[in-house]
Amino acid sequence: MLKNDLHRLLRRQITKSGFTFPFVMENAEFFEMINEAYTSFDKDILHVEHILEESSKELFKANQALQSENDDTKSKLDNIVNTIKDVLFQTDNKGNFIYLNHAWEELTGLTIKNSLNKNYKELLKGMNKAEKFRLQEFLLEEQEEYKVVFKYYTPNQDKKWIDLQVSRTKDCEGRSTGAIGTMADVTQIKETEIELQKASKIKDDFISTISHEIRTPLNAVIGLSNVMLMENFLPDQLENLEALKYSGEHLLALINDLLDLNKLQSEEIQLVQTDFDLKELLNNLLNHFKPLAKDKFLTFRVAMDKRIPNNILGDSLKLSQVLNNLLSNSHKFTETGAIVLSVKLLEESESDIRIRFMVKDTGIGVPYNKQGAIFKSFVQAGDSTKKLYGGSGLGLTISRKILQLQDSDLRMRSVPKIGSEFWFDITYKKSKLSNNTLPVKSEKTATDPIDLRVLVAEDNKLNVLVLRKLFAKWKIHYEIAENGKKLLEAYSKRDYDLILMDLQMPVLDGYETTRKIRSMKDSIKSSIPIIALTAFAENEVKVKTRKFKMDGYMSKPFDANEFHELLSFYSNRVKNVG
Repeated sequence: MLKNDLHRLLRRQITKSGFTFPFVMENAEFFEMINEAYTSFDKDILHVEHILEESSKELFKANQALQSENDDTKSKLDNIVNTIKDVLFQTDNKGNFIYLNHAWEELTGLTIKNSLNKNYKELLKGMNKAEKFRLQEFLLEEQEEYKVVFKYYTPNQDKKWIDLQVSRTKDCEGRSTGAIGTMADVTQIKETEIELQKASKIKDDFISTISHEIRTPLNAVIGLSNVMLMENFLPDQLENLEALKYSGEHLLALINDLLDLNKLQSEEIQLVQTDFDLKELLNNLLNHFKPLAKDKFLTFRVAMDKRIPNNILGDSLKLSQVLNNLLSNSHKFTETGAIVLSVKLLEESESDIRIRFMVKDTGIGVPYNKQGAIFKSFVQAGDSTKKLYGGSGLGLTISRKILQLQDSDLRMRSVPKIGSEFWFDITYKKSKLSNNTLPVKSEKTATDPIDLRVLVAEDNKLNVLVLRKLFAKWKIHYEIAENGKKLLEAYSKRDYDLILMDLQMPVLDGYETTRKIRSMKDSIKSSIPIIALTAFAENEVKVKTRKFKMDGYMSKPFDANEFHELLSFYSNRVKNVG
C-alpha cells in the first residue's frame, strides 16, 4: 500500500497523529479498513449529491410547471372575473377596498388604481347616512351578510341605482379579515319600479278624484230620493222614486266595486276582527233578498246549522260583502226556481270554528268553457249574458280576493241551464261573548225625530240641500257654515252637540278646522264629537281623520238609515251625560 493510495482525510489524520509510514505499513490491514470506509463514504456522498441534483432538477421543473399552471389559472380567473358585468370586490375590516374587478370602472366611473386602499365612505357617493351607518355596523359588529339598494352618483353626476350584497370573510381561526361582495347596476329595474309606483299613484288619484266627483251629485240623487220616499205620494210617484233611488245605488255600487278592486290590487284592504252576530247578519241578508226574490216569483231561504254559535269573531263587513255579491249574482241570473244560502259547521275546536257558506241557485249556470275565466275582472259568462243581465263583472273577482286575504278561496260547481253552486270555507275565532251579550240595535226608524244640536261645515249646495231636508224631517236643530272659517265663528258664539265636517272646503279645510277646534283652551269646546263627511275613498280618510283626532267619518252618499242611527247615537249620549 503506497502512501498516496490513502484517502486524503486519513493521510491528514496520520500526519496530525505523528504516525510514521513504517508504522502504518506494520498495521496495513487496520489502516486499509479505515481507508475503505473513507472511500465508501465519499461514494455515498457523491451518490446522494447526484440524487439531490436530479431531485432538484425535477422539483425545479415541477415548480415551473405549477407556476405556469398557476399563472394560467390566474389568467383564466382574471378573464372570467373581468368579463362579469357585476362588480366583485374585497375589503379589509375597516372597509378599505383591497380588490376590484374591471366592472368597477364601468359602474362607478372611477379607476381601479385610484380606488384601491380607499374607504367605501369616500368612494360611494350618494349612499345616504343611514345606509352608510348600517354598512359600518356590518363591518364592526361582524354580521354575516348585508344587502342594500342605494343611489349612487358618478363623477359626471350620472345617477345610478346599485344593488350591494356583501358577506364577511374569515381566516382559518374564524377571525374576521374583512368582506367580499358584489355590486350590480339595477338602475333600469329601479327606475321602472319608480315609474310603476308613479303610475299606480296617478291611477289611485284618478280613481279617487272620479269617485269624489261622482259621489257628490250621487249624494243629492240618493239623499233627495230618501227624503221624498218619506213623504206622501201617489203610487206612480213611488215607482219613479224607487227607480231613481235604485239607479243611484246601482251606480254607487259600481263605484264601490272599482274602489274595492283597486284597494285589493294595491293590497290596501285590511281585515277588521270584531265580535258579530252571524244569525243577525244572515237575517239582514234574508230581509234584503227575500222581497227581491218574491218580485221574480223565486223562493229564497237561509239555512243555518244550529250547532254554529250566533256570536263569532271576524270581519263581518267582508263576509257580508262576499255573500251579498254571491246572492246578487244568483238573483240576477235566476229566472225560475229557488236560491238557497246554507251555512254549515265543518270543524270545531276549543278556540276556532270552521264554517262552509254556500249559495245555490237554479239559474242559467255557467258554460263549461267559461268556468275557468269567471273569476277574472270584468268577465261574465258571455257577451249575450252581459247584454241581457248587465253588471260590471267584478263581484266574483272582489269576493275571491277578499276570501284569499282570509286564507280561503271561492269554489264553483255549475251546470248550464240547471244552476250553480258557489261556496267557501272559512275559519273564525269563537267569540268570548255569550249569545246575548252583543248590543241590540235601536228600533228607531229613519223618520223618528232626533233631539240634537248640529253644526255643519259644507260648501256644496246640493249636499246642503240634502242635509236641510233630512234635518227638517228629523226635527234637528242645525246651522250650516260654508267653510271652516265660518264654522269656527259660529262655534265661538254658540254651543253644539256634534259637528259634521266636510273635508274639502275653500278658505279653511276640514282637517285644519278640526286642528283649531282640538287646540281650544276650553276643554268642553275642544272635545266636541267631530264626524267627517267625505266623498273620497275610505282608505284616504281613515288614517288622516284619526291623526287629526276626529271621531269618525261617513262616506257620501250616505245611507239615510245609517245617518239617522249615527245622529241618534250622539243624541242619546248627550241625554245620558246630561
